[in-house]
Amino acid sequence: MTLDIQRELIPRNDTLRLIGTLNAMKAKFADSAQQWQLLDESGDVPAKPSSTELFQHAAGAQDLSRDVVRLTGDFAASPHSTNRAGRATLARLATASTMSAHAASHFAETAEAALVLPGAASPTDQRYLKNRMVIDHATARAYLRRTSESLRDAAKELDDHLDFHRFFPAPSHRESPVPPPRPGGRHR
Repeated sequence: MTLDIQRELIPRNDTLRLIGTLNAMKAKFADSAQQWQLLDESGDVPAKPSSTELFQHAAGAQDLSRDVVRLTGDFAASPHSTNRAGRATLARLATASTMSAHAASHFAETAEAALVLPGAASPTDQRYLKNRMVIDHATARAYLRRTSESLRDAAKELDDHLDFHRFFPAPSHRESPVPPPRPGGRHR
């Protein structure tokens, strides 16, 4: 029974390293959601919104999303993803991957609307485009926040998993099995 439970443990160092990575990513997403603004100080869409800046938001979100998807894929390919804590962590990472991808697309739609805005034929069209920009940009920022929350939850799953380690201490060097000799190796 104890050996079955110990097999369920993700090695402590791997767990701590992954928690550190998740916390760093969580902070990047939260900071980006806070810093990437569309509205001016008065809460209005600027008269000439910068499509360059908005495309930078989209590119930054795409980079962040790529990092989350890559981490999720790497974790899914690891043997750690098959135990209870690993499956729960992977589910949180999958949610973070999805949320981050949505953020990037909404930032891109905001930038697209900023490009079309100067050519809008009527004040009604301009109002519609500005409203669409506000909604898309706010939605993108919300997706960044939700990604940050999913990464936080994944780190919490792993942090809770660390509690099990104190019940099953790592084997000492004397208890560790000696690795088998390599085949075909020569002794000198």
